[in-house]
Amino acid sequence: MLGTILLLLALAKPVCPSPVGAASRRAEALKRLLEVFGMEDPPPPPAHFKQPPQYMVDLFNTVANADGVTKNPDILEGNTVRSFLDKTHGEKMRFLFVLSSVAKNEKILTAELHLFRLWPRATDGPKRHHFCQVSVYQVLEKSEPDAPEGKKLLAARLVSLQGSGWEVFAITQAVRDWTEDESSNRGLLVTVQGLGGSPLDPPPLQFASGRDHHESKKPMLVLFTDDGRRGASLPVAGFPGGSHMPRHGFLMPKLIGPRSTRSLDRLQPCQRHPLSVDFEEIGWSGWIISPRGYNAYHCRGSCPFPLGENMRPTNHATVQSIINALKLSEGVSSPCCVPDKLYSINLLYFDDDENVVLKQYDDMVAGSCGCH
Repeated sequence: MLGTILLLLALAKPVCPSPVGAASRRAEALKRLLEVFGMEDPPPPPAHFKQPPQYMVDLFNTVANADGVTKNPDILEGNTVRSFLDKTHGEKMRFLFVLSSVAKNEKILTAELHLFRLWPRATDGPKRHHFCQVSVYQVLEKSEPDAPEGKKLLAARLVSLQGSGWEVFAITQAVRDWTEDESSNRGLLVTVQGLGGSPLDPPPLQFASGRDHHESKKPMLVLFTDDGRRGASLPVAGFPGGSHMPRHGFLMPKLIGPRSTRSLDRLQPCQRHPLSVDFEEIGWSGWIISPRGYNAYHCRGSCPFPLGENMRPTNHATVQSIINALKLSEGVSSPCCVPDKLYSINLLYFDDDENVVLKQYDDMVAGSCGCH
């Protein structure tokens, strides 16, 4: 008898959600979110404070607004821009960039060498030249880069000896070679010559090196790539309100008042509602530079018969609404309130090697909602 009473008391005791279960759900949700952003694990935050290259910050601000939403989808070539700083830290005209973070499935569209041109040295006597020839070579033989067979010309042009600023050289083919065969990456060699190809000693033109100059002037390699990830065409299944949308607290909107979501949906027509994604709350603020978060929005509300033009219905949704209202067929529900326009967002972040990456992700923000 006592055993029966204890059993009944145990069954009657209210069961609280398991902290382990909640932690497991959060971990699974974060894992799925990483998959959306094309990652297996979040990159670790830089060991020390690092200032991202100004070029990458300016590019982000050109491509996206403060929330990361793309201003114009045609500005960016491909969907990824990677920046790499020189790893030689010494030799002034030799440069080496480690490209191990470039994924095998990324297509190299354009590769640029960015060098900061320093103010020319003061020279004695009258200035006889206003320009010099700058050549960029791919190093083929590391031990003998100056030999004719030890290097391959990638780019050459005349550069002014007046003023200072960034010079950009296209070296796409060399980078494609390096990504196909990592062992072939023996670096780059830059030479400065007179107009007729004559040597200039000392060269009147110098570029900032990775060791002797400010972080903002360090030599940099910039890759414009495409990883092939593209968004699905609308209408999109599994968006907010669908059966496949994860309902974890850090992504779902907070409702005010005691009424349930479904009762609100019956009262309100299909429309767009805020859906805040806070990277600091998720725990990603250490490696994401910009934005700090964004408004993804979500669609909620009813699609009652008859569907008005303000609900932006498709022809299929209109027919489905009529069939549902007239009960002409069993099991036919009313149309669903889903996004009918989606926008991409951009993230500026540090990768596993502390390189700064700008990446564009399709179909991340609900631009408008309709009955589909």
